[in-house]
Amino acid sequence: MENQVKQMLNQVDASSWESWKESLSSLVNQAQKLGVSQSMLEEFATEFGDFLDANINPDIPENKAMKELWEVADKSEQKTLARLMIKLSNQGQ
Repeated sequence: MENQVKQMLNQVDASSWESWKESLSSLVNQAQKLGVSQSMLEEFATEFGDFLDANINPDIPENKAMKELWEVADKSEQKTLARLMIKLSNQGQ
């Protein structure tokens, strides 16, 4: 299951803020259907933050802001940001 979630992480579209939120929402929904627990989702979201920091071009203001926040955050703060990403992905559902 962990490999499935990691493969899904690679499919997140960060070309725009709305695309990012929509694809993250889809990812969270898929992971929940696979039976992924909230704590595991948060762990994957933290890994996703690391992935974004390393791989996403900060070409739009939101990507740049997320990258900068991630880089200045300690591990505890990154976990908080990860929880907020999950919360944001569930907004409007």
